[in-house]
Amino acid sequence: MWFAWRFVPPRPISEQAVNSFTEYPDIDIVEEQVPGLAIVTQTCDIVRTCKTRPFLEVCPLVYIDMPDLSAVQHGKQPRFAYLSGLRDKGLVVDLDRVMVVEKPLVMQHERVRGCFTDEDVRNFAEALARKRSRFAFPDDFVGWVRPLSSRLSSKHNKDSPEGIALRALREIRVHATPSWSADQVEIFFHFIRNVGGDLSGFQVSELNLETWLHLLQPSGRFISVDGHLVDLEDITASEYVHSDRLDHDNLTIAYQLRG
Repeated sequence: MWFAWRFVPPRPISEQAVNSFTEYPDIDIVEEQVPGLAIVTQTCDIVRTCKTRPFLEVCPLVYIDMPDLSAVQHGKQPRFAYLSGLRDKGLVVDLDRVMVVEKPLVMQHERVRGCFTDEDVRNFAEALARKRSRFAFPDDFVGWVRPLSSRLSSKHNKDSPEGIALRALREIRVHATPSWSADQVEIFFHFIRNVGGDLSGFQVSELNLETWLHLLQPSGRFISVDGHLVDLEDITASEYVHSDRLDHDNLTIAYQLRG
């Protein structure tokens, strides 16, 4: 199938646009052949009549190597979305690119089911939502938290107690007191363990929490740092909704470190 986008002829940016402009300098639309398209329109709009809802939003499918495929599956690359039905093909959904097509177009092609279980559907919906609703952390926090983010990213896939511990986490959330915009901010991390996470005999109280927090020394506006390791049922609703999920694209931390 084909995925298309427009560009400014004097200033093409992407490699595909540059190649298209070199060959066809009078054309400002580039088409790229892709393995397939993933429909990202909500189901309620898909099933409405073509008269009232004639369009579908689609994203291209792209090939990805196995280590990166695993990272996408675990939420470490929010640019992409994982579909279990495409795993054997080595394909993921590129959420950075969206195109609109009329509904009859997709009827001309074979449909491959991407989600098989309710969990698949929830994870895909969460990937779509995360792409558009990620919290924009302050620039100084992004720089300040980098020692932690670099360590967690480098250790996550290691066959080590620390790697096992990281893969047993569901997500990491951070709370700023009194607010992110305050002149002085206290930072608190919630390291939330995945339900049924395998800690392989690792003591929860020794889950490298002290080591991780020690990487973040008070500096600038951030006057203190603390945190805890909890199960999802142990964190209050208020703590959850008033904290923000750390994200891989702007912090190199997985939003979801599930193994």
